[in-house]
Amino acid sequence: MTASKDIMEMLHTSVAQKLLERIQSGEATSGEFSAAIKFLKDNGIEALPVDGSALFNLVDGLPFDTDSLQVN
Repeated sequence: MTASKDIMEMLHTSVAQKLLERIQSGEATSGEFSAAIKFLKDNGIEALPVDGSALFNLVDGLPFDTDSLQVN
């Protein structure tokens, strides 16, 4: 038996919503953060560190020279 497209879409939405709720509540575990990162990656969601964004601020605060990093 295969799941219908509607069921798969509902499951996908439910997983995304639950992960978001856990992260926004501040109660997410490291495993839930890992699951959220994998979920985003598996769905082709990427982010670039643009000026003023949270990702930019995170990279800017790293304790090493990011100019010397190589991106593969």
